[in-house]
Amino acid sequence: METSKFVELSKTQKIILLTISFLLALLLLFVRNGFSSDQSLDQLARKSLRPELAFNNGRPTVLEFYADWCEVCQEMTPSMYNFKRDFQDEINLVLLNVDNAEWLDLIDKYDVNGIPQLNLFDADGRMISKSIGFKSQDQINQLGYSLVNNQKPPNFPGGMEGDSSNLSFSLIPDDISSSNVGPKSHF
Repeated sequence: METSKFVELSKTQKIILLTISFLLALLLLFVRNGFSSDQSLDQLARKSLRPELAFNNGRPTVLEFYADWCEVCQEMTPSMYNFKRDFQDEINLVLLNVDNAEWLDLIDKYDVNGIPQLNLFDADGRMISKSIGFKSQDQINQLGYSLVNNQKPPNFPGGMEGDSSNLSFSLIPDDISSSNVGPKSHF
Protein backbone atom coordinates (compact mmCIF):
# COMPACT_ATOMS: atom_id res chain seq x y z
CA MET A 1 0.00 0.00 0.00
CA GLU A 2 1.30 3.39 -1.00
CA THR A 3 1.43 6.15 1.53
CA SER A 4 1.76 9.74 0.64
CA LYS A 5 4.45 11.73 2.27
CA PHE A 6 4.20 15.41 2.82
CA VAL A 7 7.50 17.17 2.58
CA GLU A 8 7.94 20.09 4.90
CA LEU A 9 9.57 23.04 3.16
CA SER A 10 12.32 24.83 4.94
CA LYS A 11 12.00 28.51 5.77
CA THR A 12 14.42 29.39 2.95
CA GLN A 13 12.43 27.34 0.42
CA LYS A 14 9.20 29.05 1.48
CA ILE A 15 10.77 32.49 1.03
CA ILE A 16 12.11 31.55 -2.41
CA LEU A 17 8.72 30.15 -3.47
CA LEU A 18 6.91 33.25 -2.21
CA THR A 19 9.39 35.55 -4.00
CA ILE A 20 9.02 33.68 -7.29
CA SER A 21 5.21 33.81 -7.00
CA PHE A 22 5.31 37.55 -6.35
CA LEU A 23 7.63 38.17 -9.32
CA LEU A 24 5.41 36.09 -11.63
CA ALA A 25 2.35 38.06 -10.52
CA LEU A 26 4.14 41.35 -11.25
CA LEU A 27 5.28 40.07 -14.64
CA LEU A 28 1.72 39.10 -15.56
CA LEU A 29 0.45 42.50 -14.46
CA PHE A 30 3.03 44.33 -16.58
CA VAL A 31 2.46 42.12 -19.63
CA ARG A 32 -1.30 42.59 -19.39
CA ASN A 33 -1.00 46.38 -19.13
CA GLY A 34 1.66 46.76 -21.80
CA PHE A 35 4.37 47.78 -19.31
CA SER A 36 2.63 51.08 -18.75
CA SER A 37 0.54 51.73 -15.68
CA ASP A 38 -0.90 54.97 -17.05
CA GLN A 39 -2.31 53.62 -20.32
CA SER A 40 -5.96 54.12 -19.56
CA LEU A 41 -8.59 56.19 -21.27
CA ASP A 42 -8.98 58.27 -18.14
CA GLN A 43 -5.25 59.08 -18.02
CA LEU A 44 -5.19 59.94 -21.72
CA ALA A 45 -8.26 62.16 -21.30
CA ARG A 46 -6.69 63.98 -18.36
CA LYS A 47 -3.64 64.76 -20.51
CA SER A 48 -5.67 65.92 -23.52
CA LEU A 49 -6.49 69.51 -24.35
CA ARG A 50 -9.84 71.03 -23.56
CA PRO A 51 -11.99 71.38 -26.70
CA GLU A 52 -12.06 75.19 -26.64
CA LEU A 53 -8.25 75.30 -26.59
CA ALA A 54 -7.91 72.70 -29.33
CA PHE A 55 -10.25 74.52 -31.71
CA ASN A 56 -8.37 77.80 -31.32
CA ASN A 57 -4.71 76.84 -31.67
CA GLY A 58 -4.53 76.50 -35.47
CA ARG A 59 -3.97 72.73 -35.56
CA PRO A 60 -6.26 69.95 -36.79
CA THR A 61 -8.16 68.23 -33.98
CA VAL A 62 -9.48 64.75 -33.27
CA LEU A 63 -12.27 64.51 -30.70
CA GLU A 64 -12.77 61.02 -29.33
CA PHE A 65 -16.05 60.36 -27.56
CA TYR A 66 -15.59 57.34 -25.29
CA ALA A 67 -16.69 55.67 -22.06
CA ASP A 68 -14.67 53.73 -19.52
CA TRP A 69 -17.10 50.80 -19.74
CA CYS A 70 -16.82 50.59 -23.54
CA GLU A 71 -14.75 47.52 -24.45
CA VAL A 72 -14.03 48.76 -27.98
CA CYS A 73 -12.85 52.08 -26.56
CA GLN A 74 -10.55 50.21 -24.18
CA GLU A 75 -9.26 48.08 -27.05
CA MET A 76 -8.35 51.23 -29.00
CA THR A 77 -6.54 52.85 -26.05
CA PRO A 78 -3.00 51.71 -26.99
CA SER A 79 -3.57 52.93 -30.55
CA MET A 80 -4.74 56.31 -29.28
CA TYR A 81 -1.64 56.58 -27.06
CA ASN A 82 0.51 55.88 -30.10
CA PHE A 83 -1.48 58.42 -32.13
CA LYS A 84 -0.95 61.07 -29.46
CA ARG A 85 2.78 60.30 -29.33
CA ASP A 86 3.23 60.26 -33.12
CA PHE A 87 1.18 63.38 -33.89
CA GLN A 88 1.55 65.42 -30.69
CA ASP A 89 3.22 68.34 -32.46
CA GLU A 90 0.76 68.41 -35.36
CA ILE A 91 -2.71 67.33 -34.19
CA ASN A 92 -4.75 68.00 -31.07
CA LEU A 93 -6.26 64.91 -29.45
CA VAL A 94 -9.24 65.59 -27.18
CA LEU A 95 -10.98 62.78 -25.31
CA LEU A 96 -14.49 63.34 -24.00
CA ASN A 97 -16.19 60.82 -21.72
CA VAL A 98 -19.88 60.49 -22.65
CA ASP A 99 -20.66 59.76 -18.98
CA ASN A 100 -19.40 63.22 -17.96
CA ALA A 101 -22.28 65.72 -17.89
CA GLU A 102 -19.82 68.50 -18.76
CA TRP A 103 -19.75 67.21 -22.36
CA LEU A 104 -23.51 66.84 -22.94
CA ASP A 105 -23.62 69.94 -25.16
CA LEU A 106 -20.86 68.54 -27.40
CA ILE A 107 -22.46 65.07 -27.42
CA ASP A 108 -25.67 66.69 -28.72
CA LYS A 109 -23.89 69.08 -31.08
CA TYR A 110 -21.92 66.29 -32.78
CA ASP A 111 -24.78 63.76 -32.72
CA VAL A 112 -22.90 61.10 -30.78
CA ASN A 113 -24.96 57.93 -31.26
CA GLY A 114 -22.25 55.35 -30.77
CA ILE A 115 -18.81 55.05 -29.27
CA PRO A 116 -15.98 55.23 -29.83
CA GLN A 117 -16.64 58.15 -32.13
CA LEU A 118 -13.76 60.10 -33.66
CA ASN A 119 -14.64 63.54 -35.03
CA LEU A 120 -12.02 65.08 -37.32
CA PHE A 121 -11.62 68.85 -37.58
CA ASP A 122 -9.39 70.89 -39.85
CA ALA A 123 -7.00 73.57 -38.54
CA ASP A 124 -9.82 76.13 -38.67
CA GLY A 125 -12.03 74.05 -36.36
CA ARG A 126 -14.47 72.87 -39.07
CA MET A 127 -15.63 69.27 -38.73
CA ILE A 128 -14.66 67.37 -41.85
CA SER A 129 -15.52 63.79 -40.99
CA LYS A 130 -16.40 61.34 -38.25
CA SER A 131 -15.76 57.69 -37.56
CA ILE A 132 -17.85 55.45 -35.36
CA GLY A 133 -16.59 52.14 -34.02
CA PHE A 134 -13.30 50.33 -33.80
CA LYS A 135 -10.35 51.56 -35.85
CA SER A 136 -7.02 49.79 -36.06
CA GLN A 137 -3.71 51.51 -35.41
CA ASP A 138 -3.13 51.71 -39.16
CA GLN A 139 -6.54 53.29 -39.78
CA ILE A 140 -6.03 55.83 -36.99
CA ASN A 141 -2.63 56.73 -38.44
CA GLN A 142 -4.20 57.17 -41.89
CA LEU A 143 -6.68 59.61 -40.37
CA GLY A 144 -3.79 61.49 -38.77
CA TYR A 145 -1.79 61.69 -41.99
CA SER A 146 -4.84 62.95 -43.88
CA LEU A 147 -5.35 65.72 -41.30
CA VAL A 148 -1.67 66.73 -41.28
CA ASN A 149 -1.56 66.84 -45.08
CA ASN A 150 -4.94 68.60 -45.37
CA GLN A 151 -6.31 65.72 -47.45
CA LYS A 152 -9.67 64.00 -47.61
CA PRO A 153 -9.84 61.36 -44.83
CA PRO A 154 -9.95 57.78 -46.11
CA ASN A 155 -13.22 55.85 -46.23
CA PHE A 156 -13.17 52.75 -44.10
CA PRO A 157 -15.78 50.05 -44.67
CA GLY A 158 -18.71 50.71 -42.35
CA GLY A 159 -17.09 53.48 -40.40
CA MET A 160 -16.66 56.97 -41.92
CA GLU A 161 -19.13 59.69 -42.70
CA GLY A 162 -19.03 63.42 -43.09
CA ASP A 163 -18.64 66.29 -45.52
CA SER A 164 -15.50 64.73 -46.99
CA SER A 165 -16.98 61.27 -47.42
CA ASN A 166 -19.62 59.97 -49.79
CA LEU A 167 -20.20 56.93 -47.60
CA SER A 168 -23.51 57.03 -45.80
CA PHE A 169 -24.55 54.52 -43.17
CA SER A 170 -26.58 54.14 -40.03
CA LEU A 171 -25.77 52.10 -36.97
CA ILE A 172 -29.40 52.30 -35.86
CA PRO A 173 -31.78 49.53 -36.97
CA ASP A 174 -34.78 50.73 -39.00
CA ASP A 175 -37.28 49.70 -36.33
CA ILE A 176 -35.78 52.03 -33.66
CA SER A 177 -36.51 55.73 -33.54
CA SER A 178 -33.31 57.77 -33.65
CA SER A 179 -34.75 60.14 -31.05
CA ASN A 180 -34.51 57.30 -28.50
CA VAL A 181 -30.90 56.50 -29.27
CA GLY A 182 -27.91 58.00 -27.50
CA PRO A 183 -24.28 57.13 -26.87
CA LYS A 184 -25.25 54.80 -24.01
CA SER A 185 -27.93 52.98 -26.02
CA HIS A 186 -27.66 49.28 -26.69
CA PHE A 187 -29.98 48.05 -29.39
